[in-house]
Amino acid sequence: MELNLQESGRRSIRCIVKLGGAAITCKNELEKIHDENLEIVACQLRQAMMEGSAPSKFIGMDWSKRHGSSEIACDVDVLGDQESSEFSKFVVVHGAGSFGHFQASRSGVHKGGLEKPIVKAGFVATRISVTNLNLEIVRALAREGIPTIGMSPFACGWSTSKRDVASADLSIVAKTIDSGFVPVLHGDAVLDNILGCTILSGDVIIRHLADHLKPEYVVFLTDVLGVYNRPPSEPDAVLLKEISVGQDGSWKVVNPVLEHTDKKVDYSVAVHDTTGGMETKISEAAMIAKLGIDVYIVKAATTHSQRALSGDLRDNVPEDWLGTIIRFSK
Repeated sequence: MELNLQESGRRSIRCIVKLGGAAITCKNELEKIHDENLEIVACQLRQAMMEGSAPSKFIGMDWSKRHGSSEIACDVDVLGDQESSEFSKFVVVHGAGSFGHFQASRSGVHKGGLEKPIVKAGFVATRISVTNLNLEIVRALAREGIPTIGMSPFACGWSTSKRDVASADLSIVAKTIDSGFVPVLHGDAVLDNILGCTILSGDVIIRHLADHLKPEYVVFLTDVLGVYNRPPSEPDAVLLKEISVGQDGSWKVVNPVLEHTDKKVDYSVAVHDTTGGMETKISEAAMIAKLGIDVYIVKAATTHSQRALSGDLRDNVPEDWLGTIIRFSK
């Protein structure tokens, strides 16, 4: 696959960001966005994307009415004198959280079987839900002056074979980036060559994008500080600050040094999560790290996430930074 992304001394793509569904939606309330987190994340992304010092004013790009308002949120008339802002190249992918997962789980879309009416109806319902969320995230980023374009994998020709990516036309993603926009993709219901249909998770999408776009680094924004050795709600849970990935794709915890280094990490997955939860996240992150790309898993809307998004951790990780780094061990 030939992409129009040329390298000029450094990778063209600076960062791919995953907005975890649990971080930007309210997990236990159907189709409810976590407005405060999303607003902070959008602001942090703008600051990270700006070339040089960010201007005090920026051009808002959501020229539509917000729910409950009779006015357009942006004063278009004052934009004529604004200077255009330069953004470094980012790609954003988000999960579904309380959008989509319920519909997919209830109908069994992730298991396939489009010949069943409940699965076909669930496929439609899931896509309605996740594309609605995608629109709201695009609008939130656009209000911060980020020139975002929502891109649904299904509509862009992504398909799977037994849940592995079978086809993905990335030319439109590349052209969008080259044109100065920020693509915003999402986990989606897609057609599967063997199963009929399934759910393509945002984590799998990021791994595929990283393999082809070769970003400088990848950031997963979650609802917890990082990866723990057991569910973080348990009192003796330990934050794993660095995970090392070997040539064969296997991984081990190198910081902190645990007493039982051969003990597997315990995963906690919500019953409605059809994409594998943290286990899938670590597995996909390890494959990205194997490409020589550092991966940061960090809590959204915190000072720790701001540091990760800005790229400040690539040369030096301060002791007070809380999150998980997944790196290739050369």
